[in-house]
Amino acid sequence: MTNTQWFLLIGVLMLARGLAATTISRLPFTSAIVYLSAGLILGPTVFNIFNFDPLEQSALLEVLTEIAVLISLFSAGVKMPVPVTLKRWGPPIRLAWVSMTITVGLIAVFSYFVLGLPIGAGILLGAILAPTDPVLATDVQIRHPGDMDQLRFTLTSEAGMNDGSAFPFVMLGLGLLGLHEVGSFGEKWAVVDVIWATLGAVLIGWLCGSLLGKLGWKLRSGENKHEVLDDLVGLGLIAVVYGLSVGLKAWGFLAVFFAGVALRQTELTLAGAPKNRQGMLDGDTSKSVAAINSPTNEAPPTVSLGALVFKEHLERLSELTLVLLLGGMLSLDAWNWRSFGVALFLFFVARPVSVLIGLAGTSTTRRIRNITAWFGVRGIGSVYYLMYAIQHGLPHDLGRELTHITLVVIVMSIFIHGTSVKPLMDRFWRSN
Repeated sequence: MTNTQWFLLIGVLMLARGLAATTISRLPFTSAIVYLSAGLILGPTVFNIFNFDPLEQSALLEVLTEIAVLISLFSAGVKMPVPVTLKRWGPPIRLAWVSMTITVGLIAVFSYFVLGLPIGAGILLGAILAPTDPVLATDVQIRHPGDMDQLRFTLTSEAGMNDGSAFPFVMLGLGLLGLHEVGSFGEKWAVVDVIWATLGAVLIGWLCGSLLGKLGWKLRSGENKHEVLDDLVGLGLIAVVYGLSVGLKAWGFLAVFFAGVALRQTELTLAGAPKNRQGMLDGDTSKSVAAINSPTNEAPPTVSLGALVFKEHLERLSELTLVLLLGGMLSLDAWNWRSFGVALFLFFVARPVSVLIGLAGTSTTRRIRNITAWFGVRGIGSVYYLMYAIQHGLPHDLGRELTHITLVVIVMSIFIHGTSVKPLMDRFWRSN
């Protein structure tokens, strides 16, 4: 396709999505299905009007998906209810690390014994497919800051954290394939890629988010109040936190998510926000101590809330573009029993088993466990990990096979989860 045709296609889809927002919201499936269907029809699967080879364009795709995931993770972070307590965050933490590890292990075993892949490739494939996606899972995630729904909180925070917890397994898989240094007995991988990269990411994100929250609050609440451009400040925080994390060999995705969480918690704490019935700080700062003590009865605006709308618009744009490209990446030879087998194993065995084990003994209800076991949407994050692996020297034939499997799994996830999410979630909320 020419540049002119790309402009027309993207423009028409954006216009249709914007003008038909109300209609699409009433449909029993997600908007991602509309974009994907357009991509499949125009791509090599049907009319072959455009063809986007992910192996040849892996560098471009890595950057595009990286940006999309970062924006989505930050948006998820600033919507998290605060303060952070182990009782409330326990289930998603177990999902992000315990269930993640089990999923990677199950996929690796399936890949080794059924597909005949090397164990390193199996672990890499597990790491690519195990994380739930923060970009495409908006229909089952927290809708607004302060949303107290336990199911949405669990799914959102899992997606926010498991983009960091998957990275150690990506590096382990690459290491076993001879593409990354893990140490003679895996000691370097354990110390650097697991312990430091995880704890360092949380520390970097929390410190940067807290510092920005304090600085922004001081500028806006002083006698000579300063104007703060929330959109630029939010994007700047994402870039600084991610750059610091990557430079210090910590997981940048995890750091950006916790930077959003820390920013929101710091701002609400400084505002003196009251606690609600669930013990969480009320996001409505008009009820805060700062508002009560202010001559205008208004608290200074928060960066986290001010930047959120802009970030959500960027999320929608990236979702439209990348899902459309996804349809153009999928060729007919990708639809084979190996790809279907991995998808079915992931949806109906690995995800349910790992979630039920991970949430065993927690305070979550059986209904929440069952819904969580089903809604493990795979999407843009998986494409990023795949492109990351290709850019780190993955052999061409292995890269092609993992690409076929990953794309088919994502497409099936979008259709299967996208058509079931609204009916099941509506039924779940009606029963509460």
